[in-house]
Amino acid sequence: MSRRCEITGKGPLVGNKVSHANNKTKRRWLPNLQEASFFSSGLKRNVTLTCSTQGIRTVEHKGGIDSFLLGTAPTKLPLHLRKIRKQIVAKIGEPAPAPKKLRRAVKAKVAKKTA
Repeated sequence: MSRRCEITGKGPLVGNKVSHANNKTKRRWLPNLQEASFFSSGLKRNVTLTCSTQGIRTVEHKGGIDSFLLGTAPTKLPLHLRKIRKQIVAKIGEPAPAPKKLRRAVKAKVAKKTA
């Protein structure tokens, strides 16, 4: 099992441990990985992932594993999460794309035309 978050992609960092005598030795900082189980309402089952605590917070902030997976582009997901996303899309369908936001310059032109 690799020490990498399946949601955020966080992995180990490498640096130096510096002693009081200023001796430098290599060390690793490992991410805080947890075995987390999310309930998928679309699949009606639990999805178990190894993810960092920040990844767990991200999924909860997005409204659950279903809305997180449907709101994320498949190219940004690891392969096994792409498969789960595909199963969810097959069960409940693809979400409607969000309307594009206008850039500030375009908003100003639209405001001038209507005024």
